[in-house]
Amino acid sequence: MPSRPLRCLLTVPPLTGHLHPALALARGWEAAGHEAAWVGNEPVFRPLLGPEGRLFPTGSRLFREQAGGGEAAVRSLWEGFVVPYSRFTLKAVERAVAEWRPDVVLVDQHSPAGALAAHRAGVPWATFAPSAMEIGRPLRGERELERWLDGVLRGLWASARLPEQEYLDPRFSPGLVLSTGNPALLGGELPPPYATVGPLLGGRTPTDFPWERLDGSRRRVLVTMGTLSAEVADGFHERVAQALEELAPDVQPVLARAGGGPAPAGGIALDRVPVLELLARGAVDAVLCHGGMNTVCEALVHGVPLMLAPIRHDQPYVAERVAAAGAGVRVDFAGATSGQLRDALRTVLDRPSHRAAALMMGRQLLHGGGVQAAVGHLERFADGRNRSLR
Repeated sequence: MPSRPLRCLLTVPPLTGHLHPALALARGWEAAGHEAAWVGNEPVFRPLLGPEGRLFPTGSRLFREQAGGGEAAVRSLWEGFVVPYSRFTLKAVERAVAEWRPDVVLVDQHSPAGALAAHRAGVPWATFAPSAMEIGRPLRGERELERWLDGVLRGLWASARLPEQEYLDPRFSPGLVLSTGNPALLGGELPPPYATVGPLLGGRTPTDFPWERLDGSRRRVLVTMGTLSAEVADGFHERVAQALEELAPDVQPVLARAGGGPAPAGGIALDRVPVLELLARGAVDAVLCHGGMNTVCEALVHGVPLMLAPIRHDQPYVAERVAAAGAGVRVDFAGATSGQLRDALRTVLDRPSHRAAALMMGRQLLHGGGVQAAVGHLERFADGRNRSLR
């Protein structure tokens, strides 16, 4: 155990899939007697942190939408969001490091300003990897893309006025990389400094839900395609709705989609859905999603099989591994017909082997130790590094 309380500054982009696991880790960190602070924009972070949460504000700005998939999606992620977000937030992160003097900075892989500011100040920094995007690197075979991304990262380093000879890839701390996945989802065992702790659950803001509308006589399917997929998911939602209508006598859908709106087959459609609570209550028999790491892991640790329609980034990579393990079925997001979607959903719901495989993968994920393990890794890294600097 550390000899004193430690301070951790978290730099995380304002995206749900990154914020929720980071918030669970921060609350576990505080429960262990340490202090946490954040760098982010007030409208997104304050409702999650509450009035007492320590927040260094960045201001707000809009960023470009991402491309649909493949290499174009990777380029647009970095050009349209990661790079401008890093440049926009760097001064706020530097101010937070200087004023608050953290013992460690936890840097999301898509918020590299944290690594740049920490390196400049000589503060230890650990990497936070809530997806398989950078660890799995599903497009690593694309050499031109890899060279382009290396140039982008070196450009960020240079724009922060850091010495070229000291360059470190800001996606990967040389001391600790905390991943919310496990070897089965990341393509194999990873050596130190990687620590695969599995999903970080908890810390969610309570969400109203009409529990009385759940139909106990039907099996229930949760449909959630992620917060960044709305601009490309409309046609897919239409085909899913038609498939669900055909399954209506036996299946009730619960849809999380922007704006809510009418739901097919007497289902429930809301702008926000308490995914973890639904899973924990055993109120979901299958999950239809885009293959994002958080949703996939949350379903698996509750033994719920998946139907996966990956769109971009690490989603095809994760979906492939879930399907290969038998814990779900993968479908073509762009091309699957409503009939194919119906048949795939029926397969996931009807075959006990999918649920058995989901239970097994879930146990493997929980073996990583979750929040408690992540806090322990971060404590040991921060305490050890700071001892060596004294």
